[in-house]
Amino acid sequence: MTLTNEFISKKCILALKERILRFIYNIGIYLANFGLKFGALFNDKLKKGVVGRKATFTILKNNLNKNDKTLWFHCASLGEYEQGLPVFTKLRHQYKDHKIILSFFSPSGYDIRKNTPIADIVIYLPLDTKTNSKRFLDLVNPELTIFVKYDIWPNFLNELKRRHLRAILISAAFRKNHIYFKAYGKLFKNALFAFEHIFTQNEDSKTLLKSIHYQAVTVSGDTRFDRVYSQLEIDNTLNFIEEFKNNQLCVVAGSTWPEGESLFINFINSEASRHVKFIIAPHDIKPERIKNLQERINSKTVLFSEKKSQDLTNSQVYIIDTVGILSKIYSYADIAYVGGAMGHTGLHNTLEPAVFGIPIIIGNNHIKFHEAQALIDNGGMFSISTKNNFNSILNKFICNSDFRIKCGSKNVEYIKKNRGAVIQILNYLGK
Repeated sequence: MTLTNEFISKKCILALKERILRFIYNIGIYLANFGLKFGALFNDKLKKGVVGRKATFTILKNNLNKNDKTLWFHCASLGEYEQGLPVFTKLRHQYKDHKIILSFFSPSGYDIRKNTPIADIVIYLPLDTKTNSKRFLDLVNPELTIFVKYDIWPNFLNELKRRHLRAILISAAFRKNHIYFKAYGKLFKNALFAFEHIFTQNEDSKTLLKSIHYQAVTVSGDTRFDRVYSQLEIDNTLNFIEEFKNNQLCVVAGSTWPEGESLFINFINSEASRHVKFIIAPHDIKPERIKNLQERINSKTVLFSEKKSQDLTNSQVYIIDTVGILSKIYSYADIAYVGGAMGHTGLHNTLEPAVFGIPIIIGNNHIKFHEAQALIDNGGMFSISTKNNFNSILNKFICNSDFRIKCGSKNVEYIKKNRGAVIQILNYLGK
């Protein structure tokens, strides 16, 4: 066999493997569709997604016409939406004659932001089949598409590329174990090349992209820093929180899970908690969970849902059984705890409290969160693994105001130093 024939043979084998992988992926999507519909019979969250995706094309048909100029923003869930929001907001202002379509994959993003003012149409992203991607882009035909962080869907992205439509990925964060860098991940790796430019959070992500010969990459940092810093520029006043705090020291526990709540309940029920106010914002606000949490606390406790009929000033614990106001509540905190890392559910947003210049406590399962380790190394955040660790650091923050203020100031300085991703992205887009 000549070298030429050998090269052609290898090329054919690679092409065949790619077709097989694409076939397996597409079959997997159809099986996932069946699984989601079946699971929706027993799970309300899955049901919301199934019903929502079923309505997507009808919503698009009813709200778009062929003469509309559009932008398409896609986020997996609420966290990615918050990450992309500073860019979305700027583009909303600068593309006033365009309709903006915002898509989510997860109900947790769609439910909370379905009425966001930055978009004209908010929808669930249809499942990633070839038919859906063609039908979707026939209707939307975006002048510019922005994906945030991840949620890479090969059929949608390949169809964007086939139609020569502009797309960028922002705040991307890659790790070695991601499928794009595996021998069997060519389908997903190729999907990345549908983006004309990728803005990464860090140098490691850029290096990984270079390893697969993706060159159009810029390390811009994380747009979340711009997002959280903008929180300082808005009115964060919540009269009911002011009434509750009553100028006393206040600890805010945000996005909590049972593991972290147990630590707080033990502390609140002890003598050490006297003269301190506590606000707990659970991640899961189902009535039975809230009731269980409230019943375990010995101090006078008030619920957000019952605030109008309660004595806020003389209550010690405020349980926030609603969503959407935690970022403002953090502005009243003197100390913050952020949930998710005491267990294995994933650490929640630590930058939201950090921007208000307060010290933060988290659990010890935070290895996947670069900013958490950076805040720890910087001296403004503390990782705990036991009840004794928790009690010790919380007592120190409560009793030592100089230490508390010093640690908190390190957090806001870290936020300030890491801003600027939005400017780089907008400069690239020429806006």
